[in-house]
Amino acid sequence: MAKKKILDYETVALDDEKNALVIIDQTKLPYEIEILSLTVQEDIWRAIYLLQVRGAPAIGVAAAIGIYLAARAMIASDMNDFYEQFKKAKDYLASARPTAVNLFWALNRMEEVVKDNMEKGVDEVIAMLHDEAVAIREEDIWVCTQIGENALTLVKPGDGLLTHCNAGQLATVKYGTATAPMYLGQERGYGFRIYADETRPLLQGARLTAFELHESGLDVTLICDNMSASVMKKGLIDAVFVGCDRVAANGDTANKIGTSVVATVAKRYQVPVYICAPTSTIDLNTATGDEIHIEERPAEEITEMWYKERMAPEGVKVFNPCFDVTDHDLIAGIVTEYGIARPPYSNSLQEIFNRKNEASKNKSK
Repeated sequence: MAKKKILDYETVALDDEKNALVIIDQTKLPYEIEILSLTVQEDIWRAIYLLQVRGAPAIGVAAAIGIYLAARAMIASDMNDFYEQFKKAKDYLASARPTAVNLFWALNRMEEVVKDNMEKGVDEVIAMLHDEAVAIREEDIWVCTQIGENALTLVKPGDGLLTHCNAGQLATVKYGTATAPMYLGQERGYGFRIYADETRPLLQGARLTAFELHESGLDVTLICDNMSASVMKKGLIDAVFVGCDRVAANGDTANKIGTSVVATVAKRYQVPVYICAPTSTIDLNTATGDEIHIEERPAEEITEMWYKERMAPEGVKVFNPCFDVTDHDLIAGIVTEYGIARPPYSNSLQEIFNRKNEASKNKSK
């Protein structure tokens, strides 16, 4: 029997029999594939905070499943009591990560199910929350597929593509966002050459992106973060595809720290940078990137986490933001499931949502 590869496992799923959120513990990759079955809210919160489950879309799915599991465990006298408990559970899960808008998007979507059905019984609403969590998960597969199809129109067979951090299947349910065109291209014989930045401080490019692409048979080369200029200057990169955790209304995007460096270098060498963003990641209520709260992580992730012995002097000050903001003028396009937004983004992102709303109306007819 062939050994299972990493993409043979589900990144995030609901186990109905065990009433559990099932995830791959991504902090153990690539050395160990450990599947966690989480039933306690504190464990689900910790999994999101510790990046055991990570990537904006996967966090959203995990949050939807997590709040459903919280609802199942509630003992409520009526819907008002249930809703009060639900809001507390929602606020608790929302506190796990501040930057990824999908976390709040998914929790708000689940809350709308409760608010829209206050006249129904608690058990009926819990069943509806189950169906909504499953729908959010299934929709993510469609979204990533459409992003991949749209992104493929921007490149040609044999191109060299650079990506930063992990916006792969490990960050979603299937295909990933920034890696979706790579996986779809592989299925169609495009023969892309992929370059993956290691991505400090958590090495998600080295541990996760290089791991999943390599196991899937793609032509992937791992490079250090400070090598992007070298490969671009050599003409090895035709396009940059990255994911993001939040898109502001003006097109500024927050992604893993170092993305803005890649985008700045890419502009110098006239390499287009494309942000692969589900519409759930676009926050039209945030005017610019200046308003995006940037999460800071513990100093130990830089000074000692990846080393046998500490690699920085004791007592040295450490600045460890998890994300940075890439200015909209460095971005050639924002690839969504409803098309590609181009500058000026204040107009084109609104048009993307107009298409989404129209599609939703047609679907409900």
